[in-house]
Amino acid sequence: MTLPTNTLTTYGEVGNREDLSDMIYRIDPTDTPFMSGADKTKATAVNHEWQTQALAAPNTGNAQLEGDDPQSGSTTPTVRLGNICQISYKVAQVSGTAQAVDHAGRDNELAYQEMLKGLELKRDMESILVGTNQAKNTGSTTVARNLASVLSWLKSNTSASAGGSDPAAADGTGTRTDAGTQIAFTETRLKTVLGSIWTNGGKPNKIMTGAFNKQVFSTFTGRSSPIEEAKSKKIVASVDAYDSDFGELKVVANRFQRARDVLVLEDDKWAVSYLNGRKLVSLKLAKTGDSDKRQILSEYTLEARNEKSSGGVFDNTTT
Repeated sequence: MTLPTNTLTTYGEVGNREDLSDMIYRIDPTDTPFMSGADKTKATAVNHEWQTQALAAPNTGNAQLEGDDPQSGSTTPTVRLGNICQISYKVAQVSGTAQAVDHAGRDNELAYQEMLKGLELKRDMESILVGTNQAKNTGSTTVARNLASVLSWLKSNTSASAGGSDPAAADGTGTRTDAGTQIAFTETRLKTVLGSIWTNGGKPNKIMTGAFNKQVFSTFTGRSSPIEEAKSKKIVASVDAYDSDFGELKVVANRFQRARDVLVLEDDKWAVSYLNGRKLVSLKLAKTGDSDKRQILSEYTLEARNEKSSGGVFDNTTT
């Protein structure tokens, strides 16, 4: 078919208005399972400290004479632990012109950029807390302070490949040694860690994995083959909860932890502690030209209330 002569089309028109949606689409993940599950507390010093308490071992020979004059036994002192507050921030900066012009999808460009930087900062924090093998560092005037991440605390209840090892002490001063050869994540290894946690008195409620090992988890006992629900026309091939011999645990995939780690956590035995007035705050920076700047900042640390409550299956294959 041929276009009739002198027919005006959009190809030759001048002045057509643009068609730009007021919706802005974003798919980058912002869920932070560890930070969302952990308690929130206040820190009042750069070196945030807390105490743990252990009970004396059971005494199977505790049989006493009738009418005996009791003597006091030995006491078990508390253990004083601490972690360093780390400063993390993002900066949003928008020119005066960018603020003045009209925008699609947002009214205020600076406010929009502040929001984005806040989301990015939360992702950074989650990655630092559970996705780094990082020991605490007090820092200096030329070196930034570092908090000790989850991996630098877990020692009592772990399973690792040959060559992998736990930190020398469960106090945040050391890091894990990763094995050069990674091995499969198996239900047997997970059960070993769960049994060790229970023996030490822990009651874990969450298992966190990366994407690959979340799929491996779905092949464990009870999910060796998919289940088809005829009524809902749905095939169930995933595991979101694990009913172990020691209680039920939620299974969560975390995009920001290391893919080689599977963490078994008791949420309320971990806390993110924020220095007073320094929890995801927006600070107006001095104006030095034709732009406005906002610093989105957190000063925070990880409180490992008792690492014996949790554990990890480490050095897992990821492909």
